[in-house]
Amino acid sequence: MAKKINVGILFGGKSAEHEVSLQSAKNVFDAINREKYTPILIGIDKTGRWLLNTESKFLLDSGDPRKIRLDQAGEPVALVPECNGALSLFPEQGDSCKLDVVFPILHGPFGEDGTVQGLLKLADIPFVGAGVLGSAAGMDKDVMKRLLRDAGLPLGAFISLRSHETIPDFAQVTAKLGLPFFVKPANMGSSVGVSKVHNEGEYRAAVWNAFVYDRKIILEEFIKGREIECAVLGNEDPRASFPGEVISSHEFYSYEAKYLDENGAALQIPALLPPETVREIQDLAIKTFKVLECQGLGRVDFFLREDGPGTVLVNELNTMPGFTRISMYPKLWGASGISYADLIDSLITLAIKRYKQEKLLKTSL
Repeated sequence: MAKKINVGILFGGKSAEHEVSLQSAKNVFDAINREKYTPILIGIDKTGRWLLNTESKFLLDSGDPRKIRLDQAGEPVALVPECNGALSLFPEQGDSCKLDVVFPILHGPFGEDGTVQGLLKLADIPFVGAGVLGSAAGMDKDVMKRLLRDAGLPLGAFISLRSHETIPDFAQVTAKLGLPFFVKPANMGSSVGVSKVHNEGEYRAAVWNAFVYDRKIILEEFIKGREIECAVLGNEDPRASFPGEVISSHEFYSYEAKYLDENGAALQIPALLPPETVREIQDLAIKTFKVLECQGLGRVDFFLREDGPGTVLVNELNTMPGFTRISMYPKLWGASGISYADLIDSLITLAIKRYKQEKLLKTSL
């Protein structure tokens, strides 16, 4: 019998999306193939401490997404450069735990933005998902949109703004974006810090709310139309799932609609679209994935504009989308013929394959 692969499930993190990560980790832990893999739970608390958790109780109030939290009783651990996957214990005692591959189910800053990916590369260990460059580009909505725009992909209008810059007049913004428009932190996901601005009275409050989460924000044109999402899987030759549609009962697909309100949105999977539109979305999803130098997985979000001949616009790419059983990414692949457990297996296999290819490269003369 082949030796089981030790999979480090890295979750939590110093991010406003901490609780989303806990939910994703629980679902992956429950579904992973125990005949092939040994899951090793590493929770990162909100201060940034890494804690080796036991299987029996690594989450508290796990059945309530409003109360779910990390069990702080875990043993502090760390990865150090060139450790080849060996976890260091603090204080140093007993045998170290060897990881063969890491599944960093981390959403938002300090996890999805290239920081943890850089650490995992320094530790010389395979990991699921995009590398440093793809993660960083996918996290920063301003950089992402500029790269996609320069590659000729269709986008809505946007304005980026840094905290030290003068806030543009409301009239300047509406002249370019129209009304309403969105204000978002540039480096955040799950709709955290996002506001929909309808009038001048809401404008500055929305800007300052976004600056709570990031020193750079982005103002985006509101696209009246359908919200379509498409999942991508692969490394050099990625494939796209059937598209799905988000039909939100909230004013927009907010954090509450995604994770707290069970009636916050309906997901139509697959989306009811003409075959030619499905092919266009899948093609654009793969192009977006490649332009942003992604690997492993990604979910590309689109708008299907109403005021025109079904114009498809790329909104953004998420390099580590929500991974609960009811999240869009696994549900899209489920509708496309890949089960949740098989999807986890495919992602781990892709991670190890990429690692082996990179190990063939010379690093010295």
